Amino acid sequence: MRRTRIAGAVLLAGTVTGLAAGPAQAQEYRYWSFWDGKGGSWAYATEGPATQRPADGAVEGFRFTVGADSAGAGKPRPAADFDAICRDTPAKDGRKRIGIVLDFGTAADAPGGERPPTARTECAQVAEDASAGEALAAVARPLRYDANALLCAIAGYPKAGCAEAVDGSKDGAKGSASSAASSAGAAGARADGNDGGGGSGDGGPSAGLFGGVAAVVALGAAAVWQARRRRG
Repeated sequence: MRRTRIAGAVLLAGTVTGLAAGPAQAQEYRYWSFWDGKGGSWAYATEGPATQRPADGAVEGFRFTVGADSAGAGKPRPAADFDAICRDTPAKDGRKRIGIVLDFGTAADAPGGERPPTARTECAQVAEDASAGEALAAVARPLRYDANALLCAIAGYPKAGCAEAVDGSKDGAKGSASSAASSAGAAGARADGNDGGGGSGDGGPSAGLFGGVAAVVALGAAAVWQARRRRG
């Protein structure tokens, strides 16, 4: 009986530890990702559009994509070339020019029944203290945000939905925008720059939760073994 209990506790610990390895099979989400075009190359943004205040001459990119984290997110396909984007927009005192790249993604990434518009670039001329979100709003309305400040649509695309889990998710369309912002690494596309869940940008809160449970179970198994050994 003693060996059975210990074996059961150890087995449970191993099972939960296996769940902690979940990020290798992380759920993918469909969402707008946010990119910096520094030096002419794209890098995943570390702030949300509302908190990032680019300088004159910057290029900001938005790509509709499907992915589980920033490493898997598709980068904007048009070049981050400020001179090409803003060459027809003369400079003005008290204003700054921000190149905006809009990549609506591929047909494979589009929600059911929708077709992505053709990628385009815009030159936003805005106040010197304007955020990337304000620059986007100046050239790509209508924008749509959800109650958690997650950017759901640019220039009206997509028509509905917000960072849903793609087909195959256990939660299906019930995946919340906050979960997507954390699990899918969509923090860059949040209006407030918050990751929405307090979890890591590439694994979400679930990995930490399962890891903690696994540690508790493992400690419990060790305690049972020690107690039985003393009694023996």
